[in-house]
Amino acid sequence: MHVGLIGGIGPAATCVYYEAIVGSFATTGLKLELTIAHADLREMIANMEAGRAEQQAEIFARHIEQLRAAGCQAAAVTSMGGHFCINELKAISPLPIIDAVPALDAFFSAHQASCVGVLGTRKVMETKLYGVATVEVIAPDSDQIDDVHDAYLRIAASGVAGEKISEFFIEAGARLCRAGAELIVLGGTDLSVAFKGRTPDYPVADTALIHAAAISQAAMGHRPTRQI
Repeated sequence: MHVGLIGGIGPAATCVYYEAIVGSFATTGLKLELTIAHADLREMIANMEAGRAEQQAEIFARHIEQLRAAGCQAAAVTSMGGHFCINELKAISPLPIIDAVPALDAFFSAHQASCVGVLGTRKVMETKLYGVATVEVIAPDSDQIDDVHDAYLRIAASGVAGEKISEFFIEAGARLCRAGAELIVLGGTDLSVAFKGRTPDYPVADTALIHAAAISQAAMGHRPTRQI
């Protein structure tokens, strides 16, 4: 199946998705059909912070129309932050949406985690990964959420993380583990940049890779139903 990605939100996450999907096809003998439409990160962040879900969904829907015109049969938003409008998008999308949240629920069920900690944008943290159903989710304390959110947006915008910001996120994860988390979920799809080459004293799950695996499975299968 020809899949379409809404990328650029941010660029580093798009690369993670692309490399993971290509890698999943490498040994299958199957041909990957994939097209990427570039969305504006600054526009999405402004709409996310202002709570303009319907407006952002309309923007994403226009990108999906581009993907449909290119032959895509399903689409995915390569950003957990971008999932703040996923329900609104599903209602108007010209293509089925490969949603990250069901993929996360399936992952947590398979790994039998009972409590996970999440780092990412404010919306992702405050909604506890958009209300995943299979695991308890804990987020940073209210006095720390803004700092985590702001630090994450700096990574998303630049695609890089220096030593200081990487250490900040490693310690933020450690605090969540001390609060009871068994696993730290990188709830921002650019956060792998901060953890790359590092081995924290706790297990980490990357939402970008979990979602990319679901997209790969869809691409290897049949045309999906209206929602995935």
